[in-house]
Amino acid sequence: MVKHIILWNLKDEFTPEEKENIRLGIKEGLESLQGKIEGLIDIKVNINGLSSSTADLMLDSTFESEEALKFYASHPLHQEIANLRIRPFTKQRSCLDFEV
Repeated sequence: MVKHIILWNLKDEFTPEEKENIRLGIKEGLESLQGKIEGLIDIKVNINGLSSSTADLMLDSTFESEEALKFYASHPLHQEIANLRIRPFTKQRSCLDFEV
């Protein structure tokens, strides 16, 4: 299995209320992919970081294999969410993929 962890920071131009709505939209969008993409075992988005956090939200997902992760990355359902709900609102993305 492969873990795919993403940390995002939202753009500074958004108000706290806008950022909350953006985080909720990202969480809703990505978690809606559960059961829709072959090889995706689990997907969760944490939007409730402590004040000590340096990221605004985190994706924690698990895939059957590295090939399944690559399939997910290019899948049209994932790309639609990334293009509409994530990329326009984020300024920084960090990723760590590893085998478990």
